[in-house]
Amino acid sequence: MRDVSLNPVRPFGHELTELTWLDDPAIAPTLVMLTSGATRVVVAPEIGGALAAYYESTPAGPLHWLRPATQGAFDERDPLRMASFPLFPYCNRIRDARFQFDGGMVDLNGNDVRFAHALHGNAWRSPWQVGTRTERSVELHFEHEPDSQRPGDWPFRYRARQRIELIGGALRIAMSAQNLSERPMPFGMGHHPYYPRTAQTRVFANVQGMWHADADVLPTHLGPHPAVEALRHGMSPDAFALDNNFANWSREATIAWPDEHRQLTMTADAPFDHMVVFAPANDTQLCVEPVTNTTDCFNAVGMREQVGGCVLQPGEEIAAALNWAPRSG
Repeated sequence: MRDVSLNPVRPFGHELTELTWLDDPAIAPTLVMLTSGATRVVVAPEIGGALAAYYESTPAGPLHWLRPATQGAFDERDPLRMASFPLFPYCNRIRDARFQFDGGMVDLNGNDVRFAHALHGNAWRSPWQVGTRTERSVELHFEHEPDSQRPGDWPFRYRARQRIELIGGALRIAMSAQNLSERPMPFGMGHHPYYPRTAQTRVFANVQGMWHADADVLPTHLGPHPAVEALRHGMSPDAFALDNNFANWSREATIAWPDEHRQLTMTADAPFDHMVVFAPANDTQLCVEPVTNTTDCFNAVGMREQVGGCVLQPGEEIAAALNWAPRSG
C-alpha cells in the first residue's frame, strides 16, 4: 500500500453524506447491507448488481470511501449514479456499436439509444440475483440469454458472478464469467467505482502510457502524456480533463484525501491490466477503474498486452478479484 503525506488542510469529514434512501420503505428491502465492525457496504442487486455505498459509520455520520448513490439513482434505477457497478462483457465504449468477430459483424446498435457508441456491456442494465449471503459477504449472479428480437442485444450467452465481501475494513470483489455459448465469445470485464473528489484529492499509480482519445472518447493511439508522470507523484483530478485508458499499470492505485487524513488503495489481479481515469474538468466526478480491456478493444489495433480483452471458448470461465483497502489517520 502506498503511504502518502496526510498533512491536514481542512476539517475531516468532507464526505459525511447522509444516506436518506436507507430509510425509504420502497428501497430498503431491495438492498443488501454488509457489516464488518464500523464498515458498511450497501449492495443494490436490482440496479445492475451495483454498490450503493461503501463507508465507515462514525458518530458524525457515514464517512464515504466511494461516492454514495443519490436518491435519483434509485428513483431512476440508474447505475451511473451509484457508487460502483460491474462491467460485463466489455468495458467502456465500442465504436459505432459494432465490430467484426469470427468472420461476421456484431451489431449492438439500439441497445441503448442514449449513447452513440455501445457502452459498458449489458450486465449493468439488468437486475442481478442474490445467492449465498452472510453478515460480511454476498454472491450475486447474472445470466444473459440472447434475444434476436431485441435490437442490439449481445449475441452470446454467458453467466457472470460477483462475490462482494468485507474483510475487516477492506472491500473485496471477486468477479467471474463463463461463456455458455456454443461458439467463442469476445470478452472483457471491470468495475466502475466513483470516488469522493475534493480540491486536495490525489491519485497515485504507476502506468506505462496513455491511450489518447478523439472527441467521442474513443482511443486513437497509445503514447506519452504528462498525466503518466503526474500519476506517479500524485495527480490532482483537476490537472487534466481525463476520460482515458492507461495501459500496463502496476495493478495498484491509491486515492488520497490528505485534507481529510485518509486514503484508499485499490489492487487488482491479472488480467485487470488496464486502468481508466475519468476526471472531467470543473466537475465533482472521479473514477479510477480497473478493467481488463481498453475502450473499443474489439476494434483497436495494437499488441494484445496494450489492448487487453480476450476470447472465451465455449464453456471457458475467467475469474479475478479487486480489493480496496482504506487507511485513516
